[in-house]
Amino acid sequence: MKNPIYTVSKNYRKEIADDKYYYARSCIRQNFFPGSEVTFLKILRENLGRDVIDDPHHTTCTGIGYHSDVVPYDTIQTVVARHFALMTEHGYENFVASCVTSFGMYIEITETWKHHPEQLEKIREYLKKATGREFEVPKNIAHTSDIIYKNRMRIAEQIKYPLVDAKTGRQLKIVDHIGCHYAKMFPENGEGGAEFTQVLQAMIRAWGGATVDYPERRHCCGFGFRQYLVQANRGYSVSNSKKKFESMQPYEPDAILCNCPGCAMFMDRWQFVINEMHGIKYGANNTMIPVFTYEELAGIVLGYDPWELGLQMHQIDPRPFLDKLGIKYDSDKMYKNKAGRQIGQYTPSQSR
Repeated sequence: MKNPIYTVSKNYRKEIADDKYYYARSCIRQNFFPGSEVTFLKILRENLGRDVIDDPHHTTCTGIGYHSDVVPYDTIQTVVARHFALMTEHGYENFVASCVTSFGMYIEITETWKHHPEQLEKIREYLKKATGREFEVPKNIAHTSDIIYKNRMRIAEQIKYPLVDAKTGRQLKIVDHIGCHYAKMFPENGEGGAEFTQVLQAMIRAWGGATVDYPERRHCCGFGFRQYLVQANRGYSVSNSKKKFESMQPYEPDAILCNCPGCAMFMDRWQFVINEMHGIKYGANNTMIPVFTYEELAGIVLGYDPWELGLQMHQIDPRPFLDKLGIKYDSDKMYKNKAGRQIGQYTPSQSR
């Protein structure tokens, strides 16, 4: 399948720092797919030789609380100011966020300070009174998918398993899903803007796969905070995901790639839920479509152990995808902990 080639407008080309990153973890990513963040750090340090600090004193940005009308704007600004203070104290200037909601919040807040300097001074005062800390605004703010995107060709030079069927040589077809808070809030901060975001598609092409520009590519995954956090609204959540699955189904994708922790979770688990509710499967030959984060996909092509990547945390079984790539793995180790004790068992037959 021939890959589409886009010319990205200069208005939607962003500056991405090359090294010395202060890393801000995601509060929900560590629960949904905990191997992703560890993999990101490993790739940066071991495969790319980059300087990145993983600060244990970093906390949630409170973005979900803010977007759910629980946390006031002044409060989240002060929380974010503390993050910037930690970065400043470590001597770093480049801030990298693992969560797209956090990324959107950091951009929204720094844009507020840029246009309303009096607000910045008020937050400086709040932080000083609350913690005794001072901070500098980062020189560069990027999302972690931006960093993998920037280094996609260096990763391509090291890959052991390109995104092709090991038996037939067919390019694997992978659909991408971009988190809404990555480029829809501030399009100029997403590589390619809101409509033609290239951050994930460029990775797929660089690593040998084929991209699919399906009709509902930009449609919400269904998380939407209030759509899911309020139990009575969860029908809205699953219906959004169903719309996306129906849109990509005719293209028979081999996998779905996401850059938002919430999106990856919902695209993965709502497939299972829809199958349980209606017996529907959206992949080729009546199969499920495995869902990966960009860190997981990078780790897969680099030859990382799939269980160290945390792929066993997925609702949709990743092993059919690994089989297509010709990756050897031990299914007996899928649910063993570090001590070798079996802590679970894969039972749903629907996702194979």
